[in-house]
This record gives sequence, structure tokens and C-alpha cells, in this order.
Amino acid sequence: MKFKVFLQIVGGIAVLFTILPFVALDYWWIRVFDFPHLQLTAFTILALLIYFFRFDMRYWGDYTFILIISVCFLVQIVKIFPYTTVANVEVLNANSKDATNFISILSINVLEKSEEYSKVLNEIKEYDPDLVILLETNDRWMNEVSRILSENYPFKVEEPLSNTFGMLLYSKYKLIAPEIKYLVDDEIPSTHSVLLLPSGQEVKLHVIHPTPPMPQHNPKATDRNAEMQMIAEMAKDSKLPVIVAGDFNDVAWSQSTLLFQNVSGLLDPRVGRGMFNSYSANNWLLRWPLDHLFVSKEFRVVDISLGDHVGSDHFPYFAKLSFEPEMTVIQEREKPTEEELEQSEEDIEKANKNDQ
Repeated sequence: MKFKVFLQIVGGIAVLFTILPFVALDYWWIRVFDFPHLQLTAFTILALLIYFFRFDMRYWGDYTFILIISVCFLVQIVKIFPYTTVANVEVLNANSKDATNFISILSINVLEKSEEYSKVLNEIKEYDPDLVILLETNDRWMNEVSRILSENYPFKVEEPLSNTFGMLLYSKYKLIAPEIKYLVDDEIPSTHSVLLLPSGQEVKLHVIHPTPPMPQHNPKATDRNAEMQMIAEMAKDSKLPVIVAGDFNDVAWSQSTLLFQNVSGLLDPRVGRGMFNSYSANNWLLRWPLDHLFVSKEFRVVDISLGDHVGSDHFPYFAKLSFEPEMTVIQEREKPTEEELEQSEEDIEKANKNDQ
């Protein structure tokens, strides 16, 4: 096989992988291409640069190939650009020094089969967050961490499960009327509560970990998308400021996550600050942002970072926020369109039909 033909095949693969995420189907083998956009961007530009060495100015097919690959590259750049440090931030930096309006959150998908309890506890001790979220936690994990964390975190919500979707929540701040709900699947919990800041401000908190679109879990993204849109509707209708956190099993730039943001009106603190690729902690080539924290317009960012390796396939995700409602108009999102609201309702209805 000639080298140019090989490059054309590689380019064809890049084109296919670029187009697939735009296909409006929930099958896992399509939705999986939502994830590696950073890798696909590098793959595309590499194919483009190498092809220049074989470029023939007399052959119109080479011009066509270069044009198509260039368009693919631009599509990839448009998707990932907001999550680079050269883009404008979506959530502004904090101005206030009033610690009574600060809230720090550390979210860790611990990997259920892991037994690295001390690493997780040390990470919590290092960050000393106000709120700890531990995902993929079973009874074994709860027994190892609950007593220790309860010394500094008097408020908690615990739902340990052995199906990799257990959830533990520990808070220094009072949790008002905490609830555990199974919104879409009777094996996939989410927690919902009102968090009371030291200033007396109440904040609505949702923690989710929807099922991923993978053959070993769920062959479609239907349930994941439905849970995200249910939370989006709750956030949209909330009278209180909102924080949504957890492992979404979805990337920041996917159509489903962007729809979640557009419907909910919530903001992504990572925009303009970096990708913060929390998964996979074990493979630097295959990393993307699966763990998220979205906030309503009243919040600003004090700090955001990834933690150290704690024996999981996820890095811990940390954010420190400041409640500053005085200038909300500066970072308010546009209202969702009728089409977006209809799509959100459709995503929820799909899951309801599957349950019937």
C-alpha cells in the first residue's frame, strides 16, 4: 500500500470520527466518540501535516483531501477551545474575601474495587473541603471512611451500593431535608439537599452519577441523558442558587452536556481554565473530563484543580467557590430555546418509555 493511500485512509477515519458525534442516536458505539475530541484533534492535525509532505499540486484530489481534513480539524478545535486557558472564563474569579460565603467541594470516584482508603482519606485531609463526595462506594468503603470523616463532617448522606453506583456525601455545613432519589433506574441513586452556608445562605445541591453508555452497563445513553435533563429541569425551576456535582459519565463538550447547561442555566467553572481531565488516571493518552461541577450564576471561582492519584481510575476533582450574587447579570446564560426545552423533554420521555 502506498504511503499516500495509507494517509488517506487515516484521514477518512478522522472524518468518520468527527461526524459520528453529530449523529442523534443514543447507541453507545456512537456516543463513545463524544469523548476523545482532544485526541482526535491531535490525530487530525498529525494526518494533515504529514500529508503535506506527499502533496501533489497537480492532483485536485489532494486539494479536496486537505480541505476536508482542515474542516474536521476546525470542528474539533471549536469543540475543545472553550476548555483551554486562552478562552474566556464562564464563571468569573471571586472578588469577595468573606469566608462565610465560601464553599469548597472535593468529588472523588474512588473505584469500588480499590482498597486505597488511606490515599482517599489523605487527599481529603490535604484539601480539607467543606463537602466531600465519594462515588462508586459500597458498604466496605463506607465502613472504612464514615467513622473517620464523621469527626469533621457531622452531616452526611450515605447510600452504599455494590453495583459501582454507591454514593457517600459528607458535609461540614448543615444539610437540610436531604433526599436520595432513583430518578431513572432503581439501581442508580442521586442525592438532593439544601446546603446551609455559614452566612445563612441556602444552596440547592444535587449529586449525580448516571450510568455510562457502554455495553457492560447500558447499551444506550438514554438513561444518562434523561437523568441529566431531569436535574436540568430542577435547576431551571429552583428558587435557590444551585450546585450540581458528580461523575456525569459524559464529557463537557458533548451535545448532551451542552443541552444540560442550556436548559438548566448552570455554568461550568472549567471553561477558560482548562480541561481538568479527571479520567483516566491510569492512561495519559486516553483522558477526558468526566467529573463535573456546575453552578448557578451567583457563584464565582476561588480555586479549581485535580487531586493526586488515589488508586482510582479517576482523579479527585476540587473546586472552591464564592457566593457573590451582586453581579449575577454579568455571567447569566441565555434562556433555553423552545427547541432545547423540547429536546430535554424528549430525552426524559425516552427513558420513561424504556421503563414501561
